[in-house]
Amino acid sequence: MSLAHVLLTSLIEKPSTGFELARRFDRSMGFFWNATHQQIYRELNGMQKKGWISTLEDQADTGRKKTYQVEQLGRIELTEWMVKQGQPAQLREELMVRLRIEAQFGGNSVLPELERHLSLHRENLKLYQHIFAKDFAHTDAQDRTLYIHKMILQLGIDLENGWINWLNQVIPQLKTFENQENR
Repeated sequence: MSLAHVLLTSLIEKPSTGFELARRFDRSMGFFWNATHQQIYRELNGMQKKGWISTLEDQADTGRKKTYQVEQLGRIELTEWMVKQGQPAQLREELMVRLRIEAQFGGNSVLPELERHLSLHRENLKLYQHIFAKDFAHTDAQDRTLYIHKMILQLGIDLENGWINWLNQVIPQLKTFENQENR
């Protein structure tokens, strides 16, 4: 997947200025795809050159603000990309490499980082649960779009719960090993 596909998806949902897109990105797509605002603007420029997007003309706006919309070539690109087969995402987590080093070196020097990650995953879980309660607690189960958005968020909640459960197993056990080594 490329940033272009993520941005096209956001623009299909709602034509937006670069600023609006970057803000929406931070609050939704950014939960599972990271990009800086600079990367977003650079990608928008490239997509415009390919004819995937265009800007809406606003007679009242004399500034530099551009509202982007998806063109037919962008829809074709998204449609072709959507039906391609892909592999499940591989876990690329540097914390796991640090933990493998810890397994060899000992000393529980990674323990503070594990505890920090536990705190971060708890914060993410709270945020996702807040969004879920605000946006999906009383949604119509018959609305396909809302159902899909809800289930994507549910996966985020499940993943955060998985991390929290895993860290709640690993941290105490590493502390037990540390206590045994200190005897």
